[in-house]
Amino acid sequence: MRQGAAAGEKLAEQFGPGPLTTFSKRHQFRRLPGGLDTVGIRMPSHPVARALIRCRVPLQPFCQYLRYPSPTTAAHVMRDMQGKIAAVVDGGPCTVGVESTVISLEGADSVRILRPGYVTKEMLESVAAHVSLDPAILHQLKEGQTVRSPGMKYKHYSPRAHVILADGSWKGFAALVEQRKTAHTYALVFDGEGETLSVPILTYGKNDQEQAQQIFSKLRELDDLGAQLVFVRAPSADGVGLAVYNRLIRAAGFEVIQV
Repeated sequence: MRQGAAAGEKLAEQFGPGPLTTFSKRHQFRRLPGGLDTVGIRMPSHPVARALIRCRVPLQPFCQYLRYPSPTTAAHVMRDMQGKIAAVVDGGPCTVGVESTVISLEGADSVRILRPGYVTKEMLESVAAHVSLDPAILHQLKEGQTVRSPGMKYKHYSPRAHVILADGSWKGFAALVEQRKTAHTYALVFDGEGETLSVPILTYGKNDQEQAQQIFSKLRELDDLGAQLVFVRAPSADGVGLAVYNRLIRAAGFEVIQV
């Protein structure tokens, strides 16, 4: 059996179709561009996407504009593309929000997570014996290091506003905001927080799944409001929260303050 096949087949059976992308050696897909020696394969669960795949025509499913927060609605796509496309297939807003979990198969029963998503490390451990996190999930890539997966670059998912991620207690977060606020400063906090702050606030959910679903649309909304500086309450780095934390540290260009 080829390397990674055992884990790959078990993972596909457990989590597919759904938000899991598996990287495989691209020698089986010689026509595909990209410059890497691997290619990502995913089977979506949405019925519209599945119907389009069955049409067997070339598709462009990825419409992220440069480093901007990922689109989660058809309206986001049309605005980002700014007349470059005539139409978009609207299957409704994204239910998960953050992009799929991306993994590489390191052996017969070993998986490395390249980009966290809705399918968590804990979920993968129920199928694969060995699951590890790529260091680039939470740490900045070294100069010249090859990007193994979309979203691993130094700065990504970023609005036009300057984003600072604050990790720690509410008391420390509030003190940081009051100390460093300037004109057009906003705070992005959890549901039920922020009433005592002297700056405008947006909230992005009360748990990791809500935060994953809302984070990109909230970052876009902050730009629409004219925010120039945004302090963001860091989510938990456990479960689906790891995916949200991963997106936010890149939106902040790794500017994280412990409070």
